[in-house]
Amino acid sequence: MQVTMKRLTGKKALVTGGSRGIGAAIVERLAHQGASVAYTHRGHDHATHAAGEHSKSDGAAYAIEADSADPEALSRAVEKAAQTLGGIDIFVSSAGTLLFKPIEEFTLDEFNRVVAVDRRAAYVGSKAVLGHMGEGGRIVFVSSNIADHAALPMTSLYSMAKSGLDGLCKGMARDLGPKQITVNTVHPGPINTDANPENGPFSDRLKSLMATPKYGRPEDVAGLVAYLVSDEAAFASGAAYRIDNAFAA
Repeated sequence: MQVTMKRLTGKKALVTGGSRGIGAAIVERLAHQGASVAYTHRGHDHATHAAGEHSKSDGAAYAIEADSADPEALSRAVEKAAQTLGGIDIFVSSAGTLLFKPIEEFTLDEFNRVVAVDRRAAYVGSKAVLGHMGEGGRIVFVSSNIADHAALPMTSLYSMAKSGLDGLCKGMARDLGPKQITVNTVHPGPINTDANPENGPFSDRLKSLMATPKYGRPEDVAGLVAYLVSDEAAFASGAAYRIDNAFAA
């Protein structure tokens, strides 16, 4: 479906992990709806490709290299985005990492990496962004339906890291409510990305858990995020929104 509404015209957005998968779709949707968007990436090749795609949109998109697992790098990226855009109205913490294996096989380094990217980065990024966000700002954390429905084995660390985003979201929604800043999480189910392709090794099992045996598209998630960061969603805060084809129903 072609999106023609420009309900984000004049808004300034930062999306972490915005060069591929769900993050890239979010950048594209926000830019198409008129926002100026900065996004972080870890690899030049992905960012170059993404920038070419985003240049087709109505808004503008700017790539900033930063590893979300590095708090200092992420904070610097926020400062650069604010300087480039002239402020930040919207922050979407989309960067994530997937690592599935039995709990007894995880190393402490792997544990720390998963927590750093999938949980801590949302806090670090939000804290840095708030210095540049005025009243009516929007914050969205991209979580996972596995956060509250670990339907498969080998998902313990990912589930733990993502579930923490809901607690952070609820507390921040209370703290930031007086500034009219909303905070929400989005819980995608199986989405066709490089990290979890619809023809991958887990796809048959995942399809069997949904209302219809099909994966979602990154654009599906982007549409929900675009609504939550718009003025229309001013009354939506402190909540988790599933988009998972009844996976967790």
